Amino acid sequence: MKKLFSSFKRNGVIKTFDYIFLSVYINLYIIPKKFKNKTGLEIGGPSRFFSKGGICHIYPIVAKLDGVNFSETNIWTDKIDLTEGYIVDGKKLGNQFISDATKLSGLPENYYDFILSCNNIEHIANPLKAIERWLALLKSDGIILIVAPKKEANFDHNRKVVEFSHLISDYNNNILEDDLTHLEEILLLHDLKLDPLAGNFEQFKQRSLDNFRNRCLHHHVFDMTVLSEICNYFNLNIYFKHAFRNDYLIMATKKKTY
Repeated sequence: MKKLFSSFKRNGVIKTFDYIFLSVYINLYIIPKKFKNKTGLEIGGPSRFFSKGGICHIYPIVAKLDGVNFSETNIWTDKIDLTEGYIVDGKKLGNQFISDATKLSGLPENYYDFILSCNNIEHIANPLKAIERWLALLKSDGIILIVAPKKEANFDHNRKVVEFSHLISDYNNNILEDDLTHLEEILLLHDLKLDPLAGNFEQFKQRSLDNFRNRCLHHHVFDMTVLSEICNYFNLNIYFKHAFRNDYLIMATKKKTY
């Protein structure tokens, strides 16, 4: 109840009820229809966005969820123990893998019912290469759900949204994950006031230069138009999309093959 009154005060009655309706619609219709008792893979998780207390309550209803991270150690999670499996909210949901998002070595193709990626795509230097690989693991008619941050809500607010043609160029040129093409732009426009964990400018610069090890950089800035263009490029059927206060969400299905 306190959260409800706080939302009324912050956002107004109409926006608050719109949010409540959307939350109910998503979690009572959209999510169960596509994720209940299904087997999936999450790239770069776990994420609060998919927990019971988040926007999309996916974790509690899946049959199995594997996870993949680029390293056993990173700034977002505790040290990963592969023997424990993929642990979400204290519960093992599936297997844990360590692999780059553009490679996903050793994972089964045409196997997963769905793939999740939350606030992850911006950390990938060659997102089209990554998504192409993700789709290879997805069953025909499977669903991919991507969440990307809205620049207005974070330290990227001074940067421009990436042109889709730039993503195509990165893909065609096989840009690798050690790429620092956007470093100058990031150092110039990154709002450190909104990123206290980055430290001062010199600390942020040193961390950024070591990005291949830490993957903290936001290589590109996305909006719903670019996310939709990505789906169209891969001939996906867009099933649902919405711009939340802090993030864009897009869900699309891999077309059936006969």
